[in-house]
Formats: sequence, C-alpha cells, structure tokens
Amino acid sequence: MGPIAKSIKQKLEKTFSPTQLKVIDESHKHAHHKGAQEHAAIHGSGESHFHVIIAAPRLEGLSRVAAHRAVMDVLADEMKNGIHALRLDIVKG
Repeated sequence: MGPIAKSIKQKLEKTFSPTQLKVIDESHKHAHHKGAQEHAAIHGSGESHFHVIIAAPRLEGLSRVAAHRAVMDVLADEMKNGIHALRLDIVKG
C-alpha cells in the first residue's frame, strides 16, 4: 500500500471507525493514460485512482449525497494533492 492509500485509510478509520473499509489502488488500470507519468512526476507517486468501499454507523441514515460529501471532506487534501479519481461505495455493514 502506497503513501496516498495509507493516508486515505488512516483518515477514514480515524474519522468514521468503519465496520468495513477497503482502499483499492486502481492506478495500474490507468498507467497507459497520457498523463499518468506526468502525474507520477508531479506528485511523487504513481497512485492516482482509488476505489473506496466503506461501511460506518456514522454514515448510515445520511442521504447518498451527504455521505459522499462527508467522506470527500475528510479526503480534501488528498483530492487536491494527488488523487485524480475516486470511486466511492458506501455500503451497509
């Protein structure tokens, strides 16, 4: 697990105490894209595309939009400084 994935995991664990959390680095699926090498050079990591699956009591009862906003607020620094794409699945658990 690279530094961005670790940061994502740590922040989500600290904030939401999830019952389920998977942080999947899908950057390898996009390595052939034109900007992938440039992204790695700028951000110091090839990590750019993630899939997060999370279940947390704190997110239950929120609308889908509100739950996504809550997660995105926690990951604001990562979104500004390295993540190109984030697929987010909030599940019951």
